[in-house]
Amino acid sequence: MKGERLKVKGILILFFLSIFNFQFSTCYAQLNTDRITAIGRNALYFEDYVLSIQYFNQVIRLKPYLAEPYFYRSIAKIQLEDYQGALKDCNAAIERNPFSPGCYYAQGYIYRQLNDLEAAEADYTQALQFSPENRTYMLLRADTRAQRKNYDGALEDIEAMLKREPQSASVWSEKGHICLQKKDTLTALEAFEQAAAYDKNNPAVWSALGVTNLMLEREDEAYVQLTQAINLGSKWAGDYLNRGVLHYRRHNYRGALSDYDQAVKIAPRDAECYYNRGMMRQEVGDYNRALEDLNTALSLAPERTEMRYQRALVEMQLKQWKAVVNDMDSLIARYPYFLPAYYMAAQAKTQMGDTKSAFRYRQKAQDLESRKEQIQAQQAQPNTDMLIAEAQPQKKDHRKEFSASTAQSQNDLPEEEQKYDSQTRGSVQKRYQDVVNEPNIVLSYYSQDLSLRSTNYYHVLVDQLNRSEALPATLRFTNQELALTAEMVDYHFAQINRLSKEIDNMLEDPSLSTFTFHLSTLYVSRAIEFAIIKDYASAVDDCTKAIVLADKDLEPIICFCRATWRYRMAEADYELMLRDYDQVLRLQPDFSFALYNKANLLCSKHEYQEAINHYTKAIRIDENFAEAYFNRGLTYIYIGENEKGLSDLSKAGELGIYQAYNLITRFK
Repeated sequence: MKGERLKVKGILILFFLSIFNFQFSTCYAQLNTDRITAIGRNALYFEDYVLSIQYFNQVIRLKPYLAEPYFYRSIAKIQLEDYQGALKDCNAAIERNPFSPGCYYAQGYIYRQLNDLEAAEADYTQALQFSPENRTYMLLRADTRAQRKNYDGALEDIEAMLKREPQSASVWSEKGHICLQKKDTLTALEAFEQAAAYDKNNPAVWSALGVTNLMLEREDEAYVQLTQAINLGSKWAGDYLNRGVLHYRRHNYRGALSDYDQAVKIAPRDAECYYNRGMMRQEVGDYNRALEDLNTALSLAPERTEMRYQRALVEMQLKQWKAVVNDMDSLIARYPYFLPAYYMAAQAKTQMGDTKSAFRYRQKAQDLESRKEQIQAQQAQPNTDMLIAEAQPQKKDHRKEFSASTAQSQNDLPEEEQKYDSQTRGSVQKRYQDVVNEPNIVLSYYSQDLSLRSTNYYHVLVDQLNRSEALPATLRFTNQELALTAEMVDYHFAQINRLSKEIDNMLEDPSLSTFTFHLSTLYVSRAIEFAIIKDYASAVDDCTKAIVLADKDLEPIICFCRATWRYRMAEADYELMLRDYDQVLRLQPDFSFALYNKANLLCSKHEYQEAINHYTKAIRIDENFAEAYFNRGLTYIYIGENEKGLSDLSKAGELGIYQAYNLITRFK
C-alpha cells in the first residue's frame, strides 16, 4: 500500500513538473480546467492556500464565467484572513451562480469577521433557503442573531433545530449559552441540564452547569458540577479557577491554592489565574509570592487597572510605599470616584513623610464622600473580588471556525497529494513580515524560484539579447537573487578576467566589422559580472562605456541596469538614476520594470503620490504585476488610505506574494 502511495505521489509530481509553472499552454489548459480546479481544491484541502489561489487564478483567466474558481479562491483567502479579497470573490461567484448555499455561508462568515452582523444574518438566511436542513447554517444564524441581541430570533432557530434533533446535547448547550446572554439563568440552567442528560461524559456541559449555578449562588450544586467536569478530564483553566473560588469561600485555602496552581499550569498566559492565586497567597500571608503573581497578572493584562488595588494591598504589607502611590494614581485615573484608592495613597504618603500630599489625598476623598449619592450614579466601582470565569466554550466553536468542507458541501476531494513549500503552506498570515517594499527588479543570471508570482518577467529586448548568445548565460528579471557560493564567486572573477582580455584585444584591433556591437556587449557582459560580485562602481562604469557604443535596442537595457546598480551604491545619485529610468521610458514606454523601479526610488524620497502614479502605470502594462500591487498597497497605507492599501495587498497576495497576508491581518 505504501509503495503504491509513493508511486502515485511520484506520478503526480511528474505531472506537476510537466504542466505547472504557472505558464500553462492555452490549448492544454482550456481542455483541463476541471483538472486544474481539482488540483487547486486538493491544495486547499491540504491547507496550501497560497498555491491553491494560483491554480484558481489560472482557471479564472481561461474561463472567467465560471463561479466555482471564484468561490474556492474566496475560501483560500478566508483562511488567510484576507476578508476584503474574499468578499470580492464571493460576490463574483454569486453573480455567476446565485443559487449556491456555500457561497452565502462563506460570505456570511466574512461579514461576521468584518462585524457587519446584519449582512451576515441576511446571508445565512439566504443559505438556509437553498439548504434548510443544514445545522451549521442554522447555528450560525442563531449565534449571529444573539450577537445582535435578537435573542428571541436566535431561540426560534434553536427551537426549530430541537424539533429535528431533540436529543442533541450541542444544540441544548447552544440554547443555554444564548439564554445566559439574555440573562435568563433559570432557562439556561434547564437547557444545560438537558445537555448533560444526553451527553453525561462531556466536561464542558458540567462546566456550564457549574458556572450557571455559581451565578445563581447555588454553591453546593456548583461545586459538585465543577468537580464532575474536572473528574471527566477538563483541560479548561476556568473550571479550576471557579472551583478555587468556591474553596476560598469555604475557607479551604489549601484546596483553593491547589486549584489555582493547576489553572496556571493549564493557562500560563491567563492573567485571571495569576490574579486569583495572588489574592489567595495574600490571604495566607505569603506576600512576596503574592506580589509575583499580581505582577505577572498585570504584565499579561496591563489594561486591568482594578488589579492594581490588590497589588497595592500587598505592597502595603511589604512597605513599598512609592509603589503603592503609583498603583493608586493609576487606579484613580481609571476610576476617579473610587474612595479607597485616595485613602491608601494618603496612608502611603504619610509613611513616606509627605504629609502635605497625604492631606490632599484625604481632602479629595472627603469631598467625594460628601457627594456619595451623586457619584455612585455617575460611575461604577471597580471589581476587586476574586474573578469568576465564564462558561467554557465548546470544543469545536462553529461561531469562530470556518469549515471549507461545509462551504463546499462535497467530500469528493481528489486523491492526489501535492509537494508543498513549508514557507507557503497553511496560515501564512501568522508569519511575521516586515513592513518594507518589495525590492527593485534587476537583471541577473541568478534568481530564486518566483513561480508562485504571476508577474510577467519578460521583455522583448532582453529576449532578443538572450537569443543573440552574446552573454554566457540567460539573463532574467528578478528581485530575489540567489546568494553566491565561494565557487560561484571564483567563477565570476575568472569571467571578469576573460572579458577584460577580450575588451583589451578588441580595443587594440578596432578594424573588425562588428567592432561596435561586440565591444558594447562585452562591456555589458562584464558589467553584469561586476554587479554579481557587488562591485557596482565598476558595473556602472562599464555601462557608461557601453551606452556610447550601443544601438537603440541595447540602450534601454543598459540604462535600466545602470540605474538599478547605482541604487545599490553607498553614495547613489538620485538625479542620475531618475535620468536613466526616464531615458529607458522614452525609448521603451512599455518597460514596466523601469516604471516600478522608478516608483521605488520616489518612495525612498517620500514622494508617495508620484510613486503611486508610477506603480499604477506599471500595472496598466502588466495587470498581474504582483510586486507593483504590493508596493502601491504599502504606499497607500503610508499616506493613510488604508482601504486602497488593503485592496492592493489583497491583489498582491492573490498574485503570489504570500507575505501580503500577514500585513493584511495587521493593518485591517
